[in-house]
Amino acid sequence: MAIENGDFIKINYTGKFNEGQIFDTTDEQLAKDNGIFNPRGVYGGDIVIVGSGHTIKGLDEDFVGKEVGYSGTITIAPEMAFGPHNPALVETVSVTKIKDQLEDQRPYPGMPVELNGKRGVISQIIGRRVRVDMNHALAGKEVEYEYTIEEKIEDKVAKAQGLLSLYTGMPEIEVEVTDDLIRIYTPIELGFNQRWLVSKMTIASELIDKLDIPSLEFVERHPYVPETVEEAPEATEAPAEDEEAEAEEE
Repeated sequence: MAIENGDFIKINYTGKFNEGQIFDTTDEQLAKDNGIFNPRGVYGGDIVIVGSGHTIKGLDEDFVGKEVGYSGTITIAPEMAFGPHNPALVETVSVTKIKDQLEDQRPYPGMPVELNGKRGVISQIIGRRVRVDMNHALAGKEVEYEYTIEEKIEDKVAKAQGLLSLYTGMPEIEVEVTDDLIRIYTPIELGFNQRWLVSKMTIASELIDKLDIPSLEFVERHPYVPETVEEAPEATEAPAEDEEAEAEEE
């Protein structure tokens, strides 16, 4: 059956630019071989909802109409990939404006910095001024994706776990699903995950909508840590009364 918008599918892919330079992949060994391995990343395939913007637009649209098991390559123009390069997102500022971020380092091209609340990289140094580019690193570039549609996910628990993994980078978060409720047991470490805090409501809305279940709850699970009981110091025996009396007589 052909893939449609709204389907949950598992894909493996490799993204390239500049005639073969790899910038993203679900293959762990390939990531290591090309110096882009992320120890916090999840490899082995991503579960995405077709048409929901979980991948770049050109790739997302290419899934529609394909069959499970399809493998192919697509070249995607900047407008359907990471967007055109926007000159308005390039600013030239004095080095003193980013002095606190330098930490005694000299600025260099490619150095990541933050300017006016936006992340960017230094693209050029002109005397005591730097040019900061806040476009996506691949803005204005044509990209190529090799991808395979591994399977169409039908199980509701697997759908929820796949979407959670995509957003958090944590596979197999515990999930329970009934006809009326999706219950997600969130590990305590997610409370310190900024990406989770920002995307939590988006995940809930997507799951309620796509699984057609009316409500969802997050349960924060804290592991049991037994109390440590300190041993009381051994008491020193008091001298017997007759021993005290003998001491006084002497």
